[in-house]
Amino acid sequence: MLGSAPFAFAQPWLLAALLALPALWWLLRVTPPSPRSLRFPAIRLLFGLTPPEETPARTPLWLLILRLTIAGLIILALAQPLLNPAAKLTGSGPLIVAIDDDWSAARQWNARLQVLDDLLAQAEREERTVVLLTTASPATGEPVAASGLLTASEARQRAQALTPKPWPADRAAALTALQSLEIEGSAHAVWLSNGLEDGRVAAFAARLQSFGRLDVLRDSEGALPRLLLPPESEGLALIVRLRRAGSQGEETATVLATADDGRLVASLPVTFQPGETDAGARLDLPIELRNRIARLGIEEEAQVGATQLLDERWRRRPVGLVAGGPTNEAQPLLSELYYLERALEPFTELRRGEILELLKQSLAVIALADVGALPEPELNELTAWVEDGGMLLRFAGPRIADGTDTLLPVSLRGGGRTLGGVLTWDSPARLAPFDPDSPFTGLPIPDDVLINSQVLAEPSLDLGDKTWARLTDGTPLVTAERRGEGWVVLVHTTANTAWSNLALSGLFVEMLRRTVAASQGVTGDSGESRDLPPIETLDGFGRLVPPAATTLAIGPEELEDARIGPRHPPGYYGSDSLRRAHNLATADTALTPFSNLPPGVGQAFYAKSGEIDLKPWLLTAALLLALADLLISLLLRGLLGKDTLRPDLRGGTTALLLAALLSGTVLLALAGAALAQERGDLGRDRFALEATLETRLAYVRTGVPAIDDVSRAGLFGLTRMLERRTSVEPGAPMEVDLGDDDIAFFPLLYWPITPEQRSLDEAARRKLNLYLTNGGTILFDLRESSSGAQLLGRSSRNSAALRRLTEGLEIPPLVTVPPDHVLTKSFYLMQDFPGRFSGGALWLGTTEGRVNDGVASVMVGSNDWAGAWAISEFGRPLYAVVPGGERQRELAYRAGVNMVMYALTGNYKADQVHVPFILERLGQ
Repeated sequence: MLGSAPFAFAQPWLLAALLALPALWWLLRVTPPSPRSLRFPAIRLLFGLTPPEETPARTPLWLLILRLTIAGLIILALAQPLLNPAAKLTGSGPLIVAIDDDWSAARQWNARLQVLDDLLAQAEREERTVVLLTTASPATGEPVAASGLLTASEARQRAQALTPKPWPADRAAALTALQSLEIEGSAHAVWLSNGLEDGRVAAFAARLQSFGRLDVLRDSEGALPRLLLPPESEGLALIVRLRRAGSQGEETATVLATADDGRLVASLPVTFQPGETDAGARLDLPIELRNRIARLGIEEEAQVGATQLLDERWRRRPVGLVAGGPTNEAQPLLSELYYLERALEPFTELRRGEILELLKQSLAVIALADVGALPEPELNELTAWVEDGGMLLRFAGPRIADGTDTLLPVSLRGGGRTLGGVLTWDSPARLAPFDPDSPFTGLPIPDDVLINSQVLAEPSLDLGDKTWARLTDGTPLVTAERRGEGWVVLVHTTANTAWSNLALSGLFVEMLRRTVAASQGVTGDSGESRDLPPIETLDGFGRLVPPAATTLAIGPEELEDARIGPRHPPGYYGSDSLRRAHNLATADTALTPFSNLPPGVGQAFYAKSGEIDLKPWLLTAALLLALADLLISLLLRGLLGKDTLRPDLRGGTTALLLAALLSGTVLLALAGAALAQERGDLGRDRFALEATLETRLAYVRTGVPAIDDVSRAGLFGLTRMLERRTSVEPGAPMEVDLGDDDIAFFPLLYWPITPEQRSLDEAARRKLNLYLTNGGTILFDLRESSSGAQLLGRSSRNSAALRRLTEGLEIPPLVTVPPDHVLTKSFYLMQDFPGRFSGGALWLGTTEGRVNDGVASVMVGSNDWAGAWAISEFGRPLYAVVPGGERQRELAYRAGVNMVMYALTGNYKADQVHVPFILERLGQ
């Protein structure tokens, strides 16, 4: 590469062709114009008897300069001049590119791909071979390995297949791969890092530096990934915790809590204080809403570390309490429920009452404290409830010792067993270590827990299988038996301190916690100890996808300790009756920016390259000048008119040339403007021209860059889908400012609602009312999954913003989309219109008669359609779709196609002529 910043040539040897311009000057100069055909009447012989002043038959100077300019532009273009060129790769060996493609790379993945593409383009210009090394373990489970020497085009093909993995980078394995890499000559190494420390940064960078020069690229502190840590229960509230890598400045993130069906349950802002890396916020919800939460995620951060899947372990299960005798209010410490209530209260929703009253409620567990033999009606109802999936937890006492019913896991001996005291030689007993297959396995047993009395089980062959806890002498203390879909559990001592001091220990709380966790809950999960096969796994962008063939089952006891990797990626494991969440982030997951790189290593942040290739511009200019030269040549030959060109018109030809050059310059300027990324460089006339030459979708500028980026990417993705599946050939979507731009050109206007948007002025209101009156359609998107009742009930900030922004607009009454509405069949046959979220209703403005062909002027929803449609410049989806995954994204695209076809074609499919075909499609 010849030259220095800010200008260089990628192929400088082609500039030698400029030496041929003098020879080209001579050839063009001595070549006369082609002969001209003239009419030759005889009288013409009399003309010219007086010889006129003659000029040499040579190419005119202005035409000669034009053609030399064309040749020079072509030569310069082939030399590929670069404005603000990237620094030349050092050394004579290959380009080595190490890429951290772990979970933390997902947030800025497109920036990494852009940098990688620029590096490969530079290697291609310099004819360098390339070695690629990814630091995350492959999804196939194979060891990390560097590629062989690749050409730039081969490396580009591999790079296009790269995607962030949902597990951490394995730099130890990557370092081993580098140790075995042999390179001839001095190479140039570039590390596209995640910017995070793992204890091996210095060794990894030193090995890369040993090959030659090393440049390390990383995210700026504000772009580093954030982690959503496992939430904690605190009474009825859920404590949501986040962690960030940097600690400078105040920062606020919004956490979205969604249900299994994708509905938004709650949104919670979490603020980091300056200098702090951890932040938390309290989420207070009614127990019914809290138990619906299946997923927590950081808004607008599509990476697996910003996602926490929840299961029954995070749900406060409702527990009913029944005492065997009257409650002693005067002496609460002697009450049968006192210690039980305080042990269960931190992680359950307690409800007290009679058995038949409690059975009318949705309960996960019913605890009976020394309730003796049950009456037959209660026994039958309770037995049916247990067999349907409930858990019955019974505690022994004097009443059970006197006699009981059949709703017990084991048969009991009559009376009780007393340990310690003046009438027995036995001393109080202690608990034995829990069996490996017991739900209590792993719990530490305090030495001061003593059992003074208990009820004894009759010996049986299956008694050992039914025992969850036993004393040191082998007698069962907790027994359990499955009944139908539920469980019956018996604690062979009291729930208070009458027979033991177990109720005073922390072990009592943990045993109750695990017992409740083993219950079915109110959603249909039941606890078992078998291995859990994968159901759905999260990809690097935090989207639920079907598990890969290499994903293995995981044991329930391994969920907390299993290493996240190709064999056990994060996601849901188990079955329909037992679903457990396996998440990337744990309470101990650290986020520390690295700062211990070896001396001499170049460091920079990810940024779009400022290099501009002038080759297309120069070739465009040469083409325009060549067209002008062709036009002039045809005029000089007389091929564009009836008469030949007379010499006295040469001045006019010069003027024509100047006009052609001027028009070429204008065309070149327009072409350059078409390449501009920001419409701010275009005038209103240019905006109107772009909007009318092609059918385009448009979105309203909100003033929030992140939301506007989602809208742009979403309509771009929908436009691509329309091109592929329909006869509509729309142009690129456009952004409109309601205060300045004319919106009459667009059939459909997408308007995302944010609380930050300013209220409309009077001019904007008039413009929008005229647009709605004349047939335009606006899709208002609240971008939060909510039911219709919530939407119209004005329960969120975005709903309030919608009312404020539409104040003064002539919006008709809204109704939900009827099942037979034309929108359900305008292109695809469908009844629901999901987006990034599902479940939210779609509302339409009512129409009267055939006004605007019966097409509703307003559509209102909250499913964040742009988020589901959004794709990157490489065609990859940008945001996770919950809960339906890629199938839901497909339905979101179909919903978008139906909306566009509805806005474009009106109600033609409502005509009776189409009914037979639609019925045939429906199979009716």
